Amino acid sequence: QKLLTAIDYSLSYLKTPKSKAAYQKYIIPEITRERVEKSLKRFRELVVSSQNAEELQQAVNREFILYKSIGSDNQGNILFTGYYKPIYQASREQTSEYQYPVYRLPDDFKTWSKPHPTRLELYWLKSRIDAFIAQVQGSAVLEFADGTTTSINYAGNTDHEYVSLGKELIKDGKLEQEGITLEKVINYLEENPESQDEYLPRNPRFIFFRDTKDAAAIGSLNVPVTPERSIATDKSLMPPGALAIIRAPFPFINQGKIEQRLVSRYVLDQDTGGAIKSPGRVDYYIGIGKEAGDRAGAIVNQGELYYLLLKE
Repeated sequence: QKLLTAIDYSLSYLKTPKSKAAYQKYIIPEITRERVEKSLKRFRELVVSSQNAEELQQAVNREFILYKSIGSDNQGNILFTGYYKPIYQASREQTSEYQYPVYRLPDDFKTWSKPHPTRLELYWLKSRIDAFIAQVQGSAVLEFADGTTTSINYAGNTDHEYVSLGKELIKDGKLEQEGITLEKVINYLEENPESQDEYLPRNPRFIFFRDTKDAAAIGSLNVPVTPERSIATDKSLMPPGALAIIRAPFPFINQGKIEQRLVSRYVLDQDTGGAIKSPGRVDYYIGIGKEAGDRAGAIVNQGELYYLLLKE
């Protein structure tokens, strides 16, 4: 059911003027908006009519052609990471307990001179790390003391290149390159609170949010992203809204411990990210909450990415 939901979101995007503009600039001439839309509609029919996964795969093999991403090395190797929607306690006012703000997008932001300033408080969080992770993930669920909740989603960013704090910590000899994960970065910053003043400002790219009440996380195509069925890629290189297959190890929680299992899964390309550049990077949307965060933070895996299009 999640797969059908994600397909329908891509189909709704492909009806918009934004999608027409995106595909007019797309760099691979044989991958057109019309072909992507036709492919999604046919694949949806096959998902609904197939009796089992084997029957679906046989139909896909007959009717579709797979375009393999060249990856970062022209050999098809893709670095997969994961992202999620965290849940944090928050306040509508600044207090001694809630001192760390997330910011709303200014109404006249497009007219601001660059480099952009970084202000306009929307809500306040308990932890500076929480505010940092909300920016990295691009969305969060906020829980208030009165029992109400809201969601904040990405609304814009300051025009600066993303700087990875993990890479900065490795460069300074604080963490090892091998096995680096977001969890290790966060653990280091929490265990060495004096380091937060030094490292957090090293990323000049600043995210603004909008209050979306209790809506789902929204991707860069302005449609909701679906847990474990949506990916983020570099939209200057990859076809927005298209159907894809990812093949890579991904983490699952088994009896409280994380274990990696090889996954081959149909997904929809519906988002992008500040750190997701080049044909060699894919960010995989896991879902909402702590378990999703634990899994997303453990994804730093090599794999493959294929786009599926109907044979012509």
